[in-house]
Amino acid sequence: MRDVIRLLIVEDNADLSANLAEFFESDEYVLDFAQDGLVALHLLATNEYDVIVLDVMLPGVSGFTLCQRIRKDLGSSAPIILMTAKDQIEDKATGFEHGADDYLVKPFHLRELAMRIQSLHRRSAQQVQGHLLRAGPLTYQPGTLECTLGDKSLLLSGRSADIMQLLMRAYPQMVTYDQISQLLWGDKEVESQTLRTHVYLLRKQLQDALGDPLIKTLHGRGYRLQVSQE
Repeated sequence: MRDVIRLLIVEDNADLSANLAEFFESDEYVLDFAQDGLVALHLLATNEYDVIVLDVMLPGVSGFTLCQRIRKDLGSSAPIILMTAKDQIEDKATGFEHGADDYLVKPFHLRELAMRIQSLHRRSAQQVQGHLLRAGPLTYQPGTLECTLGDKSLLLSGRSADIMQLLMRAYPQMVTYDQISQLLWGDKEVESQTLRTHVYLLRKQLQDALGDPLIKTLHGRGYRLQVSQE
C-alpha cells in the first residue's frame, strides 16, 4: 500500500496557499485547505487527517486557540505544525502549550515543511501501529492485523487489512467511497465494482470467522462498522 498523507492546510494567505498546493501536488499527498478556523473545524469534524499545518495569524480565531480546540473540543491527536512569523521563544512556548507538535517560522523553505510533515507522519503512524483499535466489542490490532470479537478472531491481510483499519479509525463515523479508493489506489482511476468486490470479500471473511459481516453499506455514500453486539 502506498503511504498517502492526508494533509489539512489552514492558511488565509491566498498566494502562500497556492504555492503550497503546487508544491504538494503529487500522489504522496491528499490536500484540503481552509482559510479560517471555522472552515478548519468543520473539515476536521468530518474528515481524518494525518497532519495539520496551521497558520497562527488567522482571521477571527487565532491559530493558538484553534490548536487548543482541535485537541480539547474535537479530541484529535493528529500532528499539528504551526507556521508563523512570530519567532520569540514565548510564542513557541504558547504554541506547544496549546497542543502543537512542531513550530516553523516564516519565511521557510517548502522542502523543510515537507520534511517536517513526513517526519511527524512517520512518528504518528508508528504509534498507531501499536495501538489497539476498538469499535464497541470489536477490536483490531494494526501491528498484528488481528480482529477479535468475543472469543473469535481473524487475521487479515492485503486490501482487507487496509480497509478494516480505515473503518476502525473512523468508527463510529462512516468512510466514503472516495476515502477508501484513495487509500487503496491513490489517484488511479478504478471502477467502483472493484471497490465493492474488496468490501464484499472483507465482509465474507468477517462473517465466516467472527459470525458477523460488521460492515454496513450507506448507499451512495460509503461504509461504516456496525457491530450487532453493540
